[in-house]
Amino acid sequence: MFRYPASPLNTYSYFVGANPPTSFNPYSYFPTIDRTAFLSPFTFIVGNVTIRRQTFIGPFVSIRADEGIPFYIGKESNLQDAVIIHGLKDEHYQVKGKKYSVFIGDKVTCAHGSLINGPAVIEDHVFVGFNAIVFNAWVEKGVYISAGATVTNGVKLRANSFVPPNASIDSQEKADSLSPVPKNAADFAKEVQRVNSEFPPAYSLYLGKKKCSCGVAYGDGT
Repeated sequence: MFRYPASPLNTYSYFVGANPPTSFNPYSYFPTIDRTAFLSPFTFIVGNVTIRRQTFIGPFVSIRADEGIPFYIGKESNLQDAVIIHGLKDEHYQVKGKKYSVFIGDKVTCAHGSLINGPAVIEDHVFVGFNAIVFNAWVEKGVYISAGATVTNGVKLRANSFVPPNASIDSQEKADSLSPVPKNAADFAKEVQRVNSEFPPAYSLYLGKKKCSCGVAYGDGT
């Protein structure tokens, strides 16, 4: 008969590695991740990815820069559980003179289950709601994308626009007709950002900062 151990056995393990060489992406790149960013267990990150300081990457997040590259994720952003980031080969947007498959700015929230597929630019202080999709779009600062919405087809959302729940913004006409973010949504986005900003240092201490090259934590975290 199987018996559970006296105390739970927890493994803190994630995968961070170079992308495999392919005909369309022949070079392998290893991610560049600031030491203050936090990678949750079961995170998968490969390829030409840059992640800046104090960014929180939740469980089961997949960041695959194995087709479209490069990816950039700014400081104090949070990618919550099961977020997927990918990009199409040879499709880019140019940000400050450099081409990106996916560019995510500072203090951006990508809520549970959201999908960002490049080419895509998401500027600072954007909220991407639960199960929302951003694909082939430029999202300016302070936009709020509600749960289940889709933003695509090369549109550009002007700063502080509000995308309603389950909306499909697939033309520039629709994008230009959006209303400003209402106060309750703006307040909610700020509170989510505030709460998630505490996770990188808190989880780093809770799970231990010492890790071997395979990503498994050891030691007491001091």
